[in-house]
Amino acid sequence: MRLLLVKTSSLGDLVHALPALSDAARARAALSCDWLVERAFAEIPAWHPAVARTIACDLRGWRRTPLRGIFGDEWRRLRAELRSQPYDLVLDAQGLMKSAWLAYQARGPRAGPDRYSAREPLAAIFYQRRYAVPSHERAHAVDRLRRLFAAALDYPLPQTPPDYGLKRDRFPAPGIAAPYALLLHGTTWPSKRWRLACWQDLGRWLAARGLRVALPWGNDTERAEAQAIAASCAGLVLPRLSLTELAGWIAHARVCVGVDTGLAHLAAALGTPQVTLYGPTLPALTGAIGANQYWLTSGDDQTIDRNRPNTVGVARVQETLASLL
Repeated sequence: MRLLLVKTSSLGDLVHALPALSDAARARAALSCDWLVERAFAEIPAWHPAVARTIACDLRGWRRTPLRGIFGDEWRRLRAELRSQPYDLVLDAQGLMKSAWLAYQARGPRAGPDRYSAREPLAAIFYQRRYAVPSHERAHAVDRLRRLFAAALDYPLPQTPPDYGLKRDRFPAPGIAAPYALLLHGTTWPSKRWRLACWQDLGRWLAARGLRVALPWGNDTERAEAQAIAASCAGLVLPRLSLTELAGWIAHARVCVGVDTGLAHLAAALGTPQVTLYGPTLPALTGAIGANQYWLTSGDDQTIDRNRPNTVGVARVQETLASLL
């Protein structure tokens, strides 16, 4: 069976789709998957053994320059690539208008969540096959995707723990002799951020226990924060890395501590011991799922609130890490 999977972004969302693809590969032994993804994340699909080909698009760039997106050579090349061969199924696992429109360009029957399940209900009009799954406000993203794949490819929903299909040894180990802790401090929502002073206190605590603190970053603001944390604990600010290189640092870390961000989900997928801190979001819906994963929340809230700050205390993180280490 030849499948085109449309799941373009973001980092965490792509990681969430990996267990569903593992399920499908087990249920359909002859499955071969092409994956349509944003260029910035094009490294990720190739990590999974069921993916035969990655097709990269640049929707984010086209939104900045719409005329180039509509009339440019890049769009014509992408459409030609999507239509270069027929698919047995084109599965939009994102449920957005943009992803449904991309799925519409390919040759093959289109499937996706029904209007009550999709993040954007109008996306369902592009599908010829529609499936009911729990909404994003009722079930974890990993569970929703596993249910969607099982329904669309017609196999029983597995009751096994999620298998991301990633092998840690395929990612290069960083050239650092000492055991290290990776602090995943960067995130998009301001309310997800943990206070700088908290990161600095934690960095000193980890350093006192023989762990070198390593700090990735994705933009200038995050790099400045990484430098401030590193200065407090003789930590290491990493250079700008590819996703594959960064996955190597995550895979071989003694422990990760992160906020609700895509890299935290990647750490969970790789099975790295991790403590993840939640403020405005709910781990029951988007928590980092995997072996040795610990969630700490700011309270007992039952709803997502973009304005709710991340107020997890440093002492709670230290206590959890002490038992984990």
